This record gives sequence, structure tokens and C-alpha cells, in this order.
Amino acid sequence: MNPSAPDASESRHMPVLGQKAAEFLNPREGGIYVDATFGAGGYSRAILDTQGTRVIGIDRDRSAIMGGFALVDQSAGRLTLVEDRFSNLARICDSQGAPRVDGVVMDVGVSSMQLDEAARGFSFRNDGPLDMRMGHEGATAADVIAKASETELADIIHIFGEERHARAVARAIVAARRQAPVATTRALSEIVARVVRGKPGEIHPATRTFQALRVFVNQELEELHLALAAAERVLKPGGRLVVVSFHSLEDRIAKNFLVERAKSGGGSRHQPEIARLPPSFIVLTRRPVAPDEDEIKANPRARSAKLRAAARTDAPARTASPLPDWPTLDDVMRGG
Repeated sequence: MNPSAPDASESRHMPVLGQKAAEFLNPREGGIYVDATFGAGGYSRAILDTQGTRVIGIDRDRSAIMGGFALVDQSAGRLTLVEDRFSNLARICDSQGAPRVDGVVMDVGVSSMQLDEAARGFSFRNDGPLDMRMGHEGATAADVIAKASETELADIIHIFGEERHARAVARAIVAARRQAPVATTRALSEIVARVVRGKPGEIHPATRTFQALRVFVNQELEELHLALAAAERVLKPGGRLVVVSFHSLEDRIAKNFLVERAKSGGGSRHQPEIARLPPSFIVLTRRPVAPDEDEIKANPRARSAKLRAAARTDAPARTASPLPDWPTLDDVMRGG
């Protein structure tokens, strides 16, 4: 038994597609890896099972960091936890004396721990304050609902939740807040359910609105854009990038990033004088990897998960692409 590895007899949390993620990461002795969304530490545990590995775990949720202290002790110093946004992973790696690493894994979106804690306000199934912040700073979902205009709310719900009834939902929210602040998950869920009619076997009517507000409050898509570009900068040649996502917006960002980076950039038959940039990644998953029936049965929340993986080449990192022109939290809270 490896004395520096976590005790295998302890209860182990295996994240969605955790075994596949570990296979694609292919941790090796002496390697340095970034668990960019530490959560309950499942990926970190899997990496630390390989003797001599080192892990830098990042999470913006202080409760996740505190929950990982036992694993830090068990790893005999091979795990370092940092409370921060994963978009800052390049700066974090540099501050930890590891400007280049052998692998980065990120599990994008809200964690089961956050969904199950009513006080965090992520779920319409558990009544609680309408918070939805993954960290402990910034505007809450209740703040956004109170401040945003009807047009801004409709855009947020349509863009980040892909809700077809976004305008009707926004109109209902604005009408309700004239009567009283919309401050709880139950209040918001009931407002949405009055205008979005659910059918048996379909998702809850409030699912997409709650997703939209959570993504917007935490700036999740901006974070993912920046984190992917940061991973490109810190990965060594041959280093692995693994991204697990849970809805189409996240998966589309990961897919487009890897497709773009896996082809030669610059130049064209119209402007052949422009130097073509060599690929910075080799895609390892021709199609996204999905959980099998056994995993979905054990964890129904896994049903929408998709995993994409790629290996870094020795080409220089490219300039990060500009963020899409979508509503921003700062603009809404400033009043436009």
C-alpha cells in the first residue's frame, strides 16, 4: 500500500465519468495535475492513487475547500487546495511553483453538494434563499431578479437557460416583484410554473430558468472560456485536458475550443502570406464520452454529462478568443 496515498478504506466520492476522466488524464509518477473544480475531491483522489503525483485543487466554494482538508492530510503534502475561480488557474499554478503541468481536469457546473444544500438556493426542489452563488461574494440570484429589466431577464433566461418561454417568464417575474421581492427558490419556482406548463415525464418547468440564473450569477460560461485558454497556457507538451460538462452551452464551448485549437489557424487561400498556426491540441475524443446505463442508474444527474479530452502539442498557446457579446452581471447590477 502506498503510504502517501489517501486511505482506500475511506468513503470515496467518484464524480460523474470519473473513471473515464482518470483514464484520459493518464496520471504518471512525478506528474503535476490541476483539479480545476475540486468539489468533493473525486478527481484528486483518483490522481493521487498514482504514487508520486501532485495535485493543485481549485474551488471557489469555501465549503468544498474546507471539506478537502482531510484529503490534504492523507496525501502527505501532495495535494494543495486553493480557494479561487478556475479561470485563474494559470496564475494559481505559477504561484504554486508549477507554471507548467501534466494535466488539467474540470467538471463544469453546479455540484451535487451545492444542489442538495437548501440554504445555497440552487434547487427549486428545496426551498431556500434565492442565492445561487458558488462562492461567497457578489450579487445573488435574488439581486439579479430585483435589479434586471424585463428585457434583460428575458435575454438571461433565453441565452443561458435556452428557455423558449423566456419572455413570458420574465414578464411574470417583473409582475410578481411589483407585489413583493422574489427572494426564495419556492417563490421563483411557483412564478415560472404558472407560465411554463410541464408535462409528465418532462423536466420541471423551472429547470431552465434556474439554470440560467445560476450560470449568469456565477459567470460560468465566461469562466469556462477563460479556464480553457489558461489550461492551454499551462499544459506541457503531451499534457492532457479533460472537460466534463452537463448542458449543451458548456459542451459547445469546450467542443468549439478544441476543434479550433486542433486545426491549423491563420492563413487562407485568399491570404496565403499569413503564417498558419500549428495545432495546439490533438483531440482524443472524436465524439463526447457519455456515462453508461449503470452510472446513470446509480446517479440520475449523470444522464446529461459529456466528456471531451485532448492532448497538448508543443505549439505555442494562441491568443484567447474574445468573449461572446452576451449580458454581463456587472452591466445588469450597474443598471445597464
